[in-house]
Formats: sequence, structure tokens, C-alpha cells
Amino acid sequence: MRAFLLPWALVALALTGCGEVPAADEAGAEALPAAAAIEEASDEAEESSQPAEELSGSEDEPSQPAGVSSKPAAAEAEGREETTGRSGPETGVPPFERPEHIRGIYLNAWASGSRARREALIEMAGRTEVNTFVIDVKDATGFVSYETGVEMARQVGADQELRIHGMEALLRRLHDEGIYPIARIVVFKDHLLARERPDLAVQDSAGGPWVDGNGEVWVNPYAQEVWAYHVALAREAAELGFAEIQWDYIRFPDRPASELGRAVFPGADGRTRSQAIRDFLTWSRDELSDLDVPLTGDVFGVAASSSRDVGIGQLWEDLVDAVDVILPMIYPSHYWPGSFGIDDPNAHPYEVVKRSLEYAVRRSEAVEGAARVIPWLQDFTLGPPRYGAPEVRAQILAAADAGVHEWILWNASGRYTEEALEPTGGWAEGQEPLIRVGGRLIPSAERSLPAQEADAEPVGEGWR
Repeated sequence: MRAFLLPWALVALALTGCGEVPAADEAGAEALPAAAAIEEASDEAEESSQPAEELSGSEDEPSQPAGVSSKPAAAEAEGREETTGRSGPETGVPPFERPEHIRGIYLNAWASGSRARREALIEMAGRTEVNTFVIDVKDATGFVSYETGVEMARQVGADQELRIHGMEALLRRLHDEGIYPIARIVVFKDHLLARERPDLAVQDSAGGPWVDGNGEVWVNPYAQEVWAYHVALAREAAELGFAEIQWDYIRFPDRPASELGRAVFPGADGRTRSQAIRDFLTWSRDELSDLDVPLTGDVFGVAASSSRDVGIGQLWEDLVDAVDVILPMIYPSHYWPGSFGIDDPNAHPYEVVKRSLEYAVRRSEAVEGAARVIPWLQDFTLGPPRYGAPEVRAQILAAADAGVHEWILWNASGRYTEEALEPTGGWAEGQEPLIRVGGRLIPSAERSLPAQEADAEPVGEGWR
């Protein structure tokens, strides 16, 4: 078995909280860690200690299985989930115009709710090319960030930890500053829903909900009542004024076979895991089609280059035409040594991102109606080298060199490397940072990438 395990002390210290290091399954293949789960670990640590500060302004509240729906009669007749929310214009939030190219950053709920943190990031966006904020509506803790009118959220206690006060005022502020807001909603990792509705959790063959080796409980991706809950949250967010919905954790648990052997997923009815994720995406698109809001999906970085589903339900060809945008999480620190023929992927951010996106673009071209590809890029340190402007800028340029001129940066604590971002007036002479290519720092104009066989697969399927 090929394996490279980072020291646990290093994992614990990483700002992005890189989650569990995978064990090998019984066949000797590595079980892949969830980038989203990895990211969320520090997100949760950040959230546990940061109070939200109120944003001045108004604060409005914004088929189906019993206990979920709060829809009016018209929606009931159509078989559609509804909430008590109002549309963006009704709530005073003007419609947003999508930028030609998304250049975004992620804000966890506490950062979005903190006046000081939020304003600092808005000011950074005003000085740089950043034009998009991805904001947590519901993260992996299961809590909804703002006051919600979705009945199931109230039933399971997801409304008991408000982190963003005055969401409408925040969205109006973003509109005034020309910042495009995307609502991030974590779907199948939700311990609150699993705890309060154990019938919706992944089941243990010995009885009761299945608990993974990290003590986590997951909800069942085949359960349509789970789908309906998240569609209701998405509808509420869109009607509140969010311009786009981004699904995260649209996958099955990423655990070794020794643990998954006990996991039971009711309602599969012969469908593969990848088919279940596709079914959720297409169903949610149909349910929300009246809103004219793009639906997007986060996937493991390895999904872009692996020719098979690695067990989490994310086969590229099954998903790429089921969303408007697909977002592979291409973090060089998460790739196994030997991936793309590179001994130390983390020290080669340009090469990893460029080659991953070349796979993504080529595979998407073969699928009719394929989504736009926008990568999540790494703006955090996990192992050497320490990530700064050369590493972050290298990834941005790698995406562009692969033909992808859009990106979103991930840092779980919301602290970004401004020196890697192009200023609004363009780079002054000598201001553009060196970039890390080939394991060394060079001027961006000197970057190049050795040719590789067009059909070569990354060694080890890429991710750890």
C-alpha cells in the first residue's frame, strides 16, 4: 500500500484543520478524506469561540414528508417545499449580477457575522480582484447561520445558534459593494438532523444509527426527506436574496471498508452511490427551477482525474451535467506523493492545479450540457512549504493556463493572502509576486510545465 501520513500534531495545528488521515481499506486502496470535512474541522473550532456581532438593519425571517414542509397552499399543490421567506426584491435586497469571472473567497458564519472581520474582507475585495463571497447558510455542524423559517430546522434545533444577525442588511451591503453572494449549504453531514431524526441517518447493521470511526453520524443520501429539507433551506436563502446556491458534502462518508461494512443505506433500490448524488442534484434543480438561481456543487479534487467513483458517489460524468457549476477542491496538500508523477505535490501547487483542471476540462467537454468548472484553491498551510503569495498566486495562474479563469480560495478561518491577489488597478511594476513552480520560486513570466501523456492518470488516484 502506498501511504503518506502527516504527523497528527501538524494536522491539529493546521488552520484548515485537515481532518482525518485515511486508513487503508481491506483491499489495500486508500480511503479518501473529505476535503470539505477536512476544511470544516477548523471551521468548527473557529465557530466555537467567536461571537457574532449584529449588523445594523432589518432582520426578517425569511411531496413532502411530515414535519419538513412550511409551504403555502400553491406550493403544496405543486408538491414543492416552501418556507415563510420572501423573495429578494420583497426583502429589500436588489438582484445581483453575476461577474464575468468568479474570483471568490469563503467566509465561515462567524466571520460573516462579525462586523470587524466582515468589513476587513469587504475592504480587501475593494482593493483586489475578489468579487464573490461564499457564505455559510448551514455548515457541517448542522446549524443554520441566521433566523430561519424552515420548520424542520426548528424541529431539530438547527435554529439555536444564530451566527449572522441582519442577513438582509448584509446582502444589501454586499450588493452596494459589488460583491456576489453564494450560499453554501452542507447536505449529507448533519449531526443535528441525524441525532433528532435517527430514521434519516445512515443505519448500523447491528441496529441504530451508524457512527464512523471519528464519532460522526451521517444522514442517508438516499433519503428524500433529507433532500427536501435542504431544498427548503436553499429556497429560503434564494428568496432572502442570495444569488447562487452551493451544495457541499454531496457525498457518502469517506471511511475505510472496515467501518463501512456495518453501514446500511435504506432506500438504495439498486442505485449506485454516484446515481444517488446525481438524483439529489437533478431533483433539487427541478424543485428550485422557478427561482432562476444557479445551483452548484463541491466535489473532491480527485473526482476531476479519477476514472472511477472512489466510493463517495462523485463520478465526474454522473454529476457534471446535473449542476450549473462544479467545484473540484484542488488543494495540493491533499494529494498523495506520486500524484501526477510529482513526489511532493504540496510543493508544486502550479503543476497540481494545472493538471487537475486539464483533466476536468477535457472530461467536461465530452459531456453535453456540462457545468462550468470553478476550482477551490488552497490559501492555507498544511505541511511544508508554508503557503503564502507565491503558492496561492501559482494556483491562480495555473487555473488560467488550463483555460479556467475563475476560482474560489479556501481558508477556514477567513484569513487570506492579499499579496497573491491582483489589485483593482492591476499590478504595478515589480509588484506581482514570485510564484512556486517546479518546487522553486520564479517570476510568473517564466512559468512552464513539462509535457505529460494526455491520457495519464494521476498515481494513486490523487487524493489523501
